[in-house]
Parts: sequence; C-alpha cells; structure tokens
Amino acid sequence: ENVCLGYPVSIFFIVVNEFCERFSYYGMKAVLVLYFKYFIGWDNDLSTTIYHTFVALCYLTPILGAIIADSWLGKFKTIVYLSIVYTIGQVIMAISAIHDITDTNRDGTPDNMTFHTAMSMLGLILIALGTGGIKPCVAAFGGDQFEEHQEKQRSTFFSIFYLSINAGSLLSTLITPILRAQECGIYSKQSCFPLAFGVPAALMVVALIVFIAGHNMYIMESPKGNILLQVMKCIGFAIRNRFNHRSKQHPKREHWMDWAEEKYDKLLIAQVKMVLKVLFLYIPLPMFWALFDQQGSRWTLQATTMDGNFGAFIIQPDQMQIVNPILIVIMVPIMDSAVYPLIKKCGLNFTPLRRMTVGMLLASLAFVAAALLQIQIDRTVPNFPSSSQTQVKFLNLENTPVPVVVEGQEPFVVPGFNVSSHNGTSNSIKQFLKELLFYTDLISDVSFPRASFTIENEEGQTCHYILQLGFGSSYTVLIPNTFTFGESNIKAIQDINPNDIHMAWQVIQYFLMTCGEVVFSVTGLDFSYSQAPSNMKSVLQAGWLLTVAVGNIIVLIVAEAGSLPEQWAEYVLFACLLVAVSIIFAVMAYFYTYMDPAEIEAKFMELEPDDKKRKELEMMTKDNLAYVNNETSNNTDVKQTKI
Repeated sequence: ENVCLGYPVSIFFIVVNEFCERFSYYGMKAVLVLYFKYFIGWDNDLSTTIYHTFVALCYLTPILGAIIADSWLGKFKTIVYLSIVYTIGQVIMAISAIHDITDTNRDGTPDNMTFHTAMSMLGLILIALGTGGIKPCVAAFGGDQFEEHQEKQRSTFFSIFYLSINAGSLLSTLITPILRAQECGIYSKQSCFPLAFGVPAALMVVALIVFIAGHNMYIMESPKGNILLQVMKCIGFAIRNRFNHRSKQHPKREHWMDWAEEKYDKLLIAQVKMVLKVLFLYIPLPMFWALFDQQGSRWTLQATTMDGNFGAFIIQPDQMQIVNPILIVIMVPIMDSAVYPLIKKCGLNFTPLRRMTVGMLLASLAFVAAALLQIQIDRTVPNFPSSSQTQVKFLNLENTPVPVVVEGQEPFVVPGFNVSSHNGTSNSIKQFLKELLFYTDLISDVSFPRASFTIENEEGQTCHYILQLGFGSSYTVLIPNTFTFGESNIKAIQDINPNDIHMAWQVIQYFLMTCGEVVFSVTGLDFSYSQAPSNMKSVLQAGWLLTVAVGNIIVLIVAEAGSLPEQWAEYVLFACLLVAVSIIFAVMAYFYTYMDPAEIEAKFMELEPDDKKRKELEMMTKDNLAYVNNETSNNTDVKQTKI
C-alpha cells in the first residue's frame, strides 16, 4: 500500500492540487473588478454587475459537477476534464488582458476593445464551469482515499485540506495585486493584468499536472447515482401525485411529501422531509451573501478612492481583501475557545440559529460602517460630470488672467500660470510643442506614488521629470516656451487633491463582516449538517451554495436596476434589507424545532418490506373506486397492472 505516516500518499497530490486551484481562483478574482474598470473601461455599476454574475455562476455550477461525477463520469474524470476547461479559461483571461494585441497604433490603448471583452467573457464562463464543477468533487474524492479504519486520519485530512484552501486564498490575494501593480507591455507600459492573470493560469496548470500525476495511487469509486437527483425525483413525484389526487374523495395526508409513498419508501420520504425543513430556513440567507461578496467589488472600488500609503509599504486597493482571511484565522479559534464558552457560562442559550441571526446583524453593521466611511470619502472627492453632463477645462497659457464668458454661466477669470517672466504667446508654445516628442510612463492611479516623464527632441537631447503623486490625485503638467534642456522649469498644477481618507479605516468594516461570517457561515454549515440525514449532507451543501449564488444575483439586480445616486445610500439600502431579513429569519428560527436525524431514521428502519406495496395497493384501489367494485384482490391487481 502507498502509505506515508499512516496517510495514503495520494492525498498529498490532492492537497497540493487544491492549494494551487484556490490560489488560481482567488488570485484571478482579487483583481477582476479593477480589470473591468481600468482595462475594459466599464463604470463601477457594470463592473460590479459582471463581477457578481461571474461569482453567481461559480456557485451554480457545483450542482452540475456533482451530478456529472455521481451519475456519469466519476469524481476523478470529472475533476480532470473540468480542470482542463478551467485551465483554458485562465489562459484566455491572461491573453485578453494583453493590450498590445490590438494596439496597432501603439498609443497604449487597445484599438479593438470588443475582442478583449469577448475573450474575457469566454474565459470567465470556462472558469466558472471549471471551478464550480470540481468544487463538490475534490474534497469528497480525498475522503474516498481512506479505509474504514482510518477515521482519525480522514478527519485530519479535512483539516489540512481546508487549511490549504485558506493558504491559497491568503497568498494569492497578497501576491496578484502586487503583480497587477507592475508595469509591462511591448509598445507601452500598462498595469500588468496579463501577469496578474497569467500566474494563476500557471498555478492551474500545475494543479492539473499534480493531480494527474497521482492517478495510479487513487482509490476510484464508480458512479453510484446522485442523491440530489433522487431527492428531486421524489419531490416531483409527490407534487404530481398530490395534484392528480386533489379531489375531496382522497383523504388529506399529514405532510404533502407523504403523497410519494406509492413509489418511494418511508425512510427516504422522512429524510427528504428533514432536508426540506432545513432548506426552508435557507430562504432568507442569500441576503447575507449579497453583502458579504461585495468585499471583492464595491469595497475594492471604495479602496481605489483612499490613501493606501502605510509609510513602510503601500497597500493596493485589491490587497485589502486579504484582511478577511487573516481575521478568519484569528477569529475562529477565539470564538470557539473564548467567546462561546463565556456566553454559555453566563447562562445564555446561544443556539446555532441565534448565532446566525447575530451574524446577519453584524454584516449589516459592516455596511453601515462602509456607508459612514463613504460619506467621508465623498467630501474629499471632486464632483465629476455624470453621464448626462459634460466637463470643459480652460487652460490659460498666458501670464496674465483672462476673463471667460460661457453662455448660461456666470463670467469667471482663468488665472495665468506665471511660469516665467517671458511674455510668450500660446502660438509660440504650440510651435514649441510640435518640436518635441513625448515618452510618458502611463501610471495607473492605484499603483505607484510617482510618475516619471522623459522628453526627447530630434537631436537626442533628453530631460527627465519626476512628479510625486498621491492616491487619486490629478495634475496638469505645463512645459513653458522658455523650456531648455538641462534646466527643468516644468510646472505641475494640481487639479485634484490626493485622497485624504486612509485605507486603514476599511479594517473596521472588514472586522465586522468577518465576525459576521464566522458566526453565520461556520455555524450555519455545522447546524445544517447536524440536522441532515447522513446520506443527504451533499443535498444541503448544494442548497447552501445555491444561497451564495442567489445572493450575488441580488447584488447585480440592485447595482444595475437600483441606480442610486450616491454609493453610501446603496450601502445603507443593503444594510436595511439585511436587518429586515434577519428579523424574518429570527421569527422562523423561533418556531423551528431541532431534530435528531439518527433517531428519526431509526424509526423507519423497522418498517415491513411490503409496506410500500400495501400503500400502493390502497391508493390504486381508491383511484378505481368510481368504476370498479373491489370484489377480490386478484381483480384489483389486474386493474392496477393495466393502469
């Protein structure tokens, strides 16, 4: 046997594969919304909409992956095939971010943005199919590698497995924004999105190779049928059967799922009832995820309007997301070992459903904090023209003020720059500019604290000019007509002040959101598993992932259809919606009765094997009562067979 330290050697391939895959996914996702805004050129609302559409798709496809693995290909082939799709998607994303591909005039701007948009959308669709499809398979495939006597090792494996997920997320969220902040390009230097997407693509290639390399050591179980499909068929049959027997002559049954007794055994029906009882509680949960997943969209965009200079280092806006996994690592043991025991000692009955309610309220508080921070940011950010307005900027290149009259506006005076005592004219400046060739580094407004310009004339003389920048600042650089090489009398005029609000203020909202996540998400999964039948935990996992998808759909609806004029108002709207939903959830939780699935299942284990057949006989007899006199059981059997 291939065993190392009591563990199957095959699981090491699986853990490495999971680390690389999570690095690939979270690394690409960390810079995605900034790619939409700064490379594709979309506004904040459209960038947010497409981002959450992608995340929603990533959480819808796991259901498809589970069905394919359990009913058709098996886990190993499903992981391999969808990982190939996943890898292709990541490579396409990296290619779509290369601006030089369509920059035929070499001005630093792609000439065919439709190509880049189409490529990125294709890449995201393939990534969503890949990451979602393998999501339910990898952990279960790892569990399959252990024998029955290795329960302890299996438990340790899952701890290591989820540690690899967090490690991949943490490192990628730290590294890929740094890669994006670099400059790269053939003809012109731009923020290096190709590198930020290319490294995750390379990690996905490594993940695929590592996983395939261990295939000779894997224990591969053949597909046994998907329990989710069985549950859906059972529910569908119960609904159809109830509809077909809706007349008053058929007596009502205790539960609508009891109408499936003619085809399915009582044990399965009882298990489905338990699952439906928990799934009913899931209905309000998407609102939590609607707020939670905005860390990668709205909160990242908010960080672009803030100061990320921490003195010794500079934090990129997309790096602020790393606060969440760091706080999770800190908060989970604190909550389990200190907070919950303390609450218990105080005599408070802090049930799982009450914890989830508190988690939802903490998330709403996080958005209140985000709204308050946004109000402070808006006070420092200039008023930019809306989509229905136009902005005109007047530059007076003379030394003396010039009065300007614009129709429909109050007259105003444009002051002169006063860069020299020479009384030149604007025509002489224009003529001078024609004699110069400019080479400028295109600096992203979220990357570097300074810009470097090089001026070169036809004779090869050069002048280097360095301009210190602040986050969010804007400058107009004037080259006077008295400019001479060797003497730098270039003047920079500040049009927009640097961001005054420091990025560290976002830690407050991240802290509240992470506390909410720990109390809500960890408790929710634990509660769901404790209330689910042993063979239907995957069904609840699918339901849980579905709530995440629906939550992201809520965000894109609000972002696209809401169109609130102020961002802080949207934060307040989401906070109020979650508070309202948490109240509804608290009422639902109050009336919920906790179950012991093992005890309920035990009651149905002793049913007679012909119980289902007897029930079917009774139902068919009632169906034929209006037409056939039930004289003998043999005649009834014949009628049933024909029907």
